[in-house]
Amino acid sequence: MNPTEKETSKATRPIRPLPNLIFMSRWLQLPLYIGLILAQGVYVYHFWVELVDLIGAAMGNASALDHIIGAVAIEGAPRPTKLTESIIMLVVLGLIDVVMISNLLIMVIVGGYETFVSRMHLESHPDQPEWLSHVNASVLKVKLATAIIGISSIHLLKTFINANAYDAKTLIAQTAIHIAFLLSAMAIAACDRIMAPALEHSKNSH
Repeated sequence: MNPTEKETSKATRPIRPLPNLIFMSRWLQLPLYIGLILAQGVYVYHFWVELVDLIGAAMGNASALDHIIGAVAIEGAPRPTKLTESIIMLVVLGLIDVVMISNLLIMVIVGGYETFVSRMHLESHPDQPEWLSHVNASVLKVKLATAIIGISSIHLLKTFINANAYDAKTLIAQTAIHIAFLLSAMAIAACDRIMAPALEHSKNSH
């Protein structure tokens, strides 16, 4: 029997009941991804509520202005009475934050499903994400870490815009947390780069 026939024989060999049950257990993750899709819908709704209120406040709607100011006001700081550039900037940063978290959800839903549950066979689809063609657990971790850094940057920027409303300890703590995220992402990327040649060598040896 030549190597090709051996590979065909292995491919057609039925899976034993216990390994098959363990392998099929991956579908238990499906409700988790459906739940994340519902969470994505909540974020979309929240985004449009905030955007409509921002437009309403800019057009002089008192109720929308009160909601916007309440959303960005900091406890203990003087409450603004009108729409200012800082308030607009904080609201827009909040919208960007929602978009970045939504992007993170998409990466987890699509990448996680493709990696851990089942292939989606999107190779010929014109809208296939570029990163999905080479996604694996390591790539997904690096991309998630990068997305978390972006989200942390938005929160840190929002804090610095209102720096006078926070004490030095809070500012230092948030900066330290952001640096910790950066170092974690760099460590994950470095580990992935170190492990990549070993995995490639293992594949080539087989």
